[in-house]
Amino acid sequence: MITDFLRLLFTRSFKPFIFTNKTNYELNMDVPELGIYVHIPFCNTLCPFCPYNKVKYDKSLAALYKDALIKEINMAGRIKNKANKITSVYFGGGSPALMVEELADIMNSLRNNFNITSNIGIELHPRDVNEETLLKLKNIGFDMVSIGIQSFQEKCLKVLGREYISGADKVKIIADAGFTTIDVDLIFGIDGQTKEDLENDFTIAFKSGATQVSTYPFIDFSYANNKSKPLGKRDKKKLLEYLETVSEKLQCTRTAVWTFGKKDIPKYSSVTRDNFIGFGPSATTLLSHIFKVNTFSVEEYITCVNNDNIPTALTLNFTKRTRALYWLFWNSYTLKINNDNFKQLFNNNLEQIFKFELRLGILLGLIRKTEEGYELTKKGTYKYHLVEQAYTHQYIDKTWRIAREKAWPDNIKLY
Repeated sequence: MITDFLRLLFTRSFKPFIFTNKTNYELNMDVPELGIYVHIPFCNTLCPFCPYNKVKYDKSLAALYKDALIKEINMAGRIKNKANKITSVYFGGGSPALMVEELADIMNSLRNNFNITSNIGIELHPRDVNEETLLKLKNIGFDMVSIGIQSFQEKCLKVLGREYISGADKVKIIADAGFTTIDVDLIFGIDGQTKEDLENDFTIAFKSGATQVSTYPFIDFSYANNKSKPLGKRDKKKLLEYLETVSEKLQCTRTAVWTFGKKDIPKYSSVTRDNFIGFGPSATTLLSHIFKVNTFSVEEYITCVNNDNIPTALTLNFTKRTRALYWLFWNSYTLKINNDNFKQLFNNNLEQIFKFELRLGILLGLIRKTEEGYELTKKGTYKYHLVEQAYTHQYIDKTWRIAREKAWPDNIKLY
C-alpha cells in the first residue's frame, strides 16, 4: 500500500516498473563520477537469514568464476569513458575473503581498466578474519572493511541461525591491522532481542575498534529459511529510537537512517552511489538511463561471459523523472538531499522536478529546508525506515526471488 501510493505520487503514473530481458541498451558510462561493485558469491555456510545471492564455496568453480569475472571487467573497460573518476570500489558477497588469493588479479584488472584513486572496501565474514588474511587484503589495496557481526550476543545469533564467533575479538584484529574505516553490521528486531542487547552490541562494536555501525532491521525475505520471524513494527520502532540514545552516549553521529559513525572518519556505504557499474552474478549497474541486473546463476554467468556476452538478465529503462526519483530515494537514506549534486546529474534544481513533493514533505514535517537543499527530520527518518522495508518486501524481494528461480527471466513487473 505504501509503495503503491508513493509510486503514484512521485511517478504520476499507474504504470508498473518493468524489468525486461532486452539487452539492446547503451552502456553509457559518461557520468561525472562512477562507483564499482564486485560480487563474490561464495560462502562456506549459507546463513538462513541472508537474502543475498550466494552459493557454497567450491575451489574449481571459484577458479572458473575468477577468469569470467576478469573477462567481464575487461569487456566493460573497452567501452568506458577514459575520463571517468572512480569514486568508490566495493567487494561484497557472499564472503569475498574466500577468494583472497585471487583478489589481487581481480583488482589489477580493475586498475588496468579504470582510473581508481578512491577508497577500496570489502565485506568480511567473522570466520575469515585473521592477521594473515588482513595483511593480504591491505597489500592488495583494501583500506575499508565491513564485517557482518549481526550481533555479539550468542542468543541472538542462535535465532538467526548463525554460529557464535567472538565478534569483539575479530573487530579488534581488524582495528589493530590499521584499516581506515571499520564498519560493523548489526541487525535489530531479532526475536527476543532487548534494548540492553542492542546497547551492548553497539557499545562492544565501538569499544572494539569500529569507526561506524550499520544497524539494519531484520527483514524476513519470502525465500529465506528463517525459523523465527522479526519483531513487530512497534518493537522495532522502540529499538530504533533507543539506538539514537545510545549513539548520543557514545558521541556518534547519525550518518544515514540505519548508520551511526565517529566524527571525521570516512564513511562506508555500499548503497549510496549516484552511478555505479557492477560485476559478477546478481551485480547491478546504475547509469544515467538504465538500471540493469546480471544473471543470478553463477554457472550461467560464467558461460555467458565466456561466450563474449555481457551477462545482463534484466534491464529497467528510466524516464528522466524515474531516474531522478531513484536518486532522491537513496540520497534520502543519507538524511541529506543536496541540490548541487542533483543539479550536476540532472541539469535541474530539485524544485524543478519535485516542487510539489518537497513542499508536501515540509508540510508533513518529514523534511526541512537547508542551505544545501533539504534534510530529513526525526519524523521523516522514521517514515523512511518504514518505506524502505516496504520497498524491500514489494520490489527487491520479488525481483531477487524470481531471478534466483530463473537465470534469464522474461520480465518482472513491479507494482
